[in-house]
Amino acid sequence: MNGFLRGMWLIVTLDLKQRVRGVAWYALLGVFVLLVTIVTALLVLATNAWDAGGGGVFSTIVFFVLLLGTLVSPALSGNAINGERDAGTLATTQVTLITTPQLVVGKWIAAWLTALAFLAASLPFLVFAVALGHVSAATIAISTLVLAAELGVVAAIGVGVSGVLTRPLFSVTVTYLVVAALSIGTLIAFGLGGAAVQSTVRQTVVEVDWSQLDEQGEFAGEGPVPCAPPRVDTLQVPRFDYVWGFLAANPYVVVADAAPGSFDRFGNPRDLFGWIATGVRGAQHAPDLAPRIDQCTNFDSATGWAPTDFESPQEIYDRSVPSWFVGLTIHALLGAGALLWAVRRTEVPARRLPTGSRVA
Repeated sequence: MNGFLRGMWLIVTLDLKQRVRGVAWYALLGVFVLLVTIVTALLVLATNAWDAGGGGVFSTIVFFVLLLGTLVSPALSGNAINGERDAGTLATTQVTLITTPQLVVGKWIAAWLTALAFLAASLPFLVFAVALGHVSAATIAISTLVLAAELGVVAAIGVGVSGVLTRPLFSVTVTYLVVAALSIGTLIAFGLGGAAVQSTVRQTVVEVDWSQLDEQGEFAGEGPVPCAPPRVDTLQVPRFDYVWGFLAANPYVVVADAAPGSFDRFGNPRDLFGWIATGVRGAQHAPDLAPRIDQCTNFDSATGWAPTDFESPQEIYDRSVPSWFVGLTIHALLGAGALLWAVRRTEVPARRLPTGSRVA
């Protein structure tokens, strides 16, 4: 085991040294810090974070790091193996005592650490958001760990695809497509799937008989307020409860749903994590296909009628099932499968090389 770790760490150090030699890497980090600075300043002004707390600032920065990580990591990891094969340096490494699993895992760890550099660069801004208040220790720890895991998954997919495909440009493109399928494709599948499967709702509405009220909207007679005959409205509603599982594979939903919910005294989320998690969990529940809206029973001449069955976002959150661990498991299996496939395609001696690939 120690021999495996030594060989793997040798690949990690060599790969990292190659990355940090160029000026482009530092320029990329500088641009990232500048963007996070601008986003943080705008968020503080837009959300009145000095008084409302830093929950919204913290969650948005975490999502921004995830966005930048999923945009940059495929470009850095999508040619980790086939790029060396194109340059003729892969065979030189494979004739040493370094094994194929050490090579692939080392490339993955190096790509993961490179992606984590964006998280490290954002730490001052995250600390600033925490200092503004209303960010719990559990939210800080869990969201950061899940974010780091998601960056590791993207790096694993990129390295795995680079070991399976022979063309660096093609492998980078495929990695971007996989990330886009998880980030955007799941949202499209959720929206189109819910719209394609619809149910008929028969809504019964009982209104006040306004003709029996005076000009002030008050009933001069005795007894309850007179009601109009019930009216039945028929409408079609999408069934998102059938397809909400698509969102479980979305990396942004995974991060948001994993973070513990934080709510104010009215039951509204304090940060972006809570709003996303509440929306996803609310989609789990089937709509009421036979609702009854009784405006007459709840009528008040002073304030009008008000429904009594309103659920706050916190109540929806509490009575729903979390799904983040399902999505994280799917991502981990996808990344592990890509790495295992890369080991099989990169191992030497190779039984059969793809057309056009070089050995040295």
